[in-house]
Amino acid sequence: MKVKFKYGISTYSGTLDDMTYGSYRNGMVCIGRKRVIPRLTDNNVNMGKIAKNLATIYREVSDLYKDDLKVYAQRNGKQNTPKNQLPPTAYAIFLKMMHAWSKSEDPQLDLSALTIEDIETGGDKIATLADAIDNGLLARVSVYNDLINLI
Repeated sequence: MKVKFKYGISTYSGTLDDMTYGSYRNGMVCIGRKRVIPRLTDNNVNMGKIAKNLATIYREVSDLYKDDLKVYAQRNGKQNTPKNQLPPTAYAIFLKMMHAWSKSEDPQLDLSALTIEDIETGGDKIATLADAIDNGLLARVSVYNDLINLI
């Protein structure tokens, strides 16, 4: 649900009492939901390992590649995201691309054990964002040939 705060507070991100809040659209929209603590399963543990590993890889990715991800996120948000939905962030797009790349390989890549060195040596499909778009791992945008910085 959309949230409106008092006292000039426009948005808030985090958890307060039994609600979790998120700030979107450059601080123009705040969405709140009931705080839910999921029960721990084997799948949760596996997804946690993958998420931690991909976060580590993202920190090691070049700054120019991250800049390209931000540019792509803006273009994708304008061209491919419906007006009633929030556009994905650059980091969310990176995660989506990595999962799509993993599924496109045979055998499927183990994202919990992947390293930046593995990507640099065998990641031709995602070496640049233009490559990822050409290989069908990311949605096509009208202009993407300038997204050529190496990972």
